[in-house]
Amino acid sequence: MANMNSDSRHLGTSEVDHERDPGPMNIQFEPSDLRSKRPFCIEPTNIVNVNHVIQRVSDHASAMNKRIHYYSRLTTPADKALIAPDHVVPAPEECYVYSPLGSAYKLQSYTEGYGKNTSLVTIFMIWNTMMGTSILSIPWGIKQAGFTTGMCVIILMGLLTLYCCYRVVKSRTMMYFIHHINDTDTILSTNNSNPVICPSAGSGGHPDNSSMIFYANDTGAQQFEKWWDKSRTVPFYLVGLLLPLLNFKSPSFFSKFNILGTVSVLYLIFLVTFKAVRLGFHLEFHWFIPTEFFVPEIRFQFPQLTGVLTLAFFIHNCIITLLKNNKKQENNVRDLCIAYMLVTLTYLYIGVLVFASFPSPPLSKDCIEQNFLDNFPSSDTLSFIARIFLLFQMMTVYPLLGYLARVQLLGHIFGDIYPSIFHVLILNLIIVGAGVIMACFYPNIGGIIRYSGAACGLAFVFIYPSLIYIISLHQEERLTWPKLIFHVFIIILGVANLIVQFFM
Repeated sequence: MANMNSDSRHLGTSEVDHERDPGPMNIQFEPSDLRSKRPFCIEPTNIVNVNHVIQRVSDHASAMNKRIHYYSRLTTPADKALIAPDHVVPAPEECYVYSPLGSAYKLQSYTEGYGKNTSLVTIFMIWNTMMGTSILSIPWGIKQAGFTTGMCVIILMGLLTLYCCYRVVKSRTMMYFIHHINDTDTILSTNNSNPVICPSAGSGGHPDNSSMIFYANDTGAQQFEKWWDKSRTVPFYLVGLLLPLLNFKSPSFFSKFNILGTVSVLYLIFLVTFKAVRLGFHLEFHWFIPTEFFVPEIRFQFPQLTGVLTLAFFIHNCIITLLKNNKKQENNVRDLCIAYMLVTLTYLYIGVLVFASFPSPPLSKDCIEQNFLDNFPSSDTLSFIARIFLLFQMMTVYPLLGYLARVQLLGHIFGDIYPSIFHVLILNLIIVGAGVIMACFYPNIGGIIRYSGAACGLAFVFIYPSLIYIISLHQEERLTWPKLIFHVFIIILGVANLIVQFFM
């Protein structure tokens, strides 16, 4: 977001050096809505800003806040008879919203300027932000749902989450304020040049897959597998790599490397395309009855794919921030639809190619792993490069997520996001320890994604957008039974999506 001008006046008092302080960030605000959308100022309390300096809301801001609360309690929000008079409502240049994360946001009129991003840049930003580790589990999700059912579920979930995201975008003109946080979740062959393995066969999952690659006579490979085990050794190696990065005071250095996410996704697309061209398609259609090497087209485990897709299509908590910087605000809905279409096509491309080109026979389609890169042997160079890209991507994203947790927890408990190296180290040890425990005892990326996706999506994707829309229509006396039933049905789908994950 753009910084505010240096001559703007804060509602909060602070001894910050304004020459070094980048100042609050901007939120665009329609001047014509000043009478219908009341500004909101929090009660006097300690606030940690982005430069780690404690602020306190001034007495003037607190008094204004109490006046507006007083007027709002005189009657119901839908009643326009009693609203705060003009002398109580501050001018647009004096309106700020203080985020729980410690950032001060200025309400800026649309007439003061537009965002600088073109539609093409905006679409690419949404696509890049939405792409994540969920893409690694899409082929597994299609296998769980069945090939035909999986493709249909991806398209339907894309449309459903797009509509909910559209409701989030429109909610900024319907509610008082919507606070958003931006952070901002196998392959195939029967020849020696492109080996594919079935890791689950070693544990008794598919003993009949005779094409599984073993290294019984290779002592060096055995030693490598002993010291490089994804559940027993690798998580502890990552502790030494990631824990120091979490202790940085500012995450700004890592935010400059977000381009690695785009590079990782593009390389995965190249990898899947290259392998599919070399191996060809291996498909047979059996609608309900599984065979030795193929799964049926319709499987009742399809809710596992909906859980993964809920996280894969999740961008609802930061979509307003991304679209706010669009140069042509009237194109927001169009750009959002195009971005979702590209994301859906990307998931379909990766999922369909991996599933279709998986060599069946000799391997069963059930051998597709939750992370499709696990179907490559460790000696495969192309998959190794893909893992390196993903590692560097996580090395830039993980400190940002750790910083977010630090701001939310330490900032509110101690009033300082970096009270001491001891406090920060203890918090980071808890964060890293939780990840190590999951990696050691539940190393199932598909399961983690579908559970977390269904849980977070229940609130941010299904409940909040629908509930805000229902409340807004009710306040404006425009709520009809069809609209109410439709959006309640969306909420029920979100609840069912979460509950059914525990029975799959």
